[in-house]
Amino acid sequence: MLREKKRILDEFLVASAQAGDRKAFSQLAKRWHPALLRHAWRLIGDEDLARDTLQDAWIDIVRGLPGLLDVAAFPAWAYRIVTRKCANSIRKIQQVRKTKAAMLAEPAIHEDGEVIAENSADMGVVSKVMADLPAEQNATMALYHLEGLGVAEISVALGVPVGTVKTRLMHARRKIRNALNLNDTGGSNEQ
Repeated sequence: MLREKKRILDEFLVASAQAGDRKAFSQLAKRWHPALLRHAWRLIGDEDLARDTLQDAWIDIVRGLPGLLDVAAFPAWAYRIVTRKCANSIRKIQQVRKTKAAMLAEPAIHEDGEVIAENSADMGVVSKVMADLPAEQNATMALYHLEGLGVAEISVALGVPVGTVKTRLMHARRKIRNALNLNDTGGSNEQ
């Protein structure tokens, strides 16, 4: 009987929160936060990361609450959001671990001093040119070369067509190539 009363109260709070009652949402959050935190902690195994992940989940819950059609479905719906956010957090942790492991496993390359100096000078020019690129080209180049995303993924991430991504990459590469060629010849930029 007590469980049924709790469900009825939760359904009332969800419906009231959907209607814009902030106090109802505050009560709902107060009632559900401990259970959702326990769930996140069980999935992640780290209390601090579980808290951070749950904060992100609450943002999705707040945004999605008006679209929840069945107020009785709130518990399962909220748990699903927390589960998805935890999976994302775990994926990020695993990616960082893989990257670190790959970097540690990478053999050290021994180059002579002249090659190292030349590469450092080129990287300085590339960094300067990257900083001077328009924001869209800079973001596209960073996602492609630094984050390792493909053209289609960048298209989704930036919300632009694939052709736009390819064009931005082409123009950014051209600017960097011109800067490197000018650095080699000592000429001036005539664009």
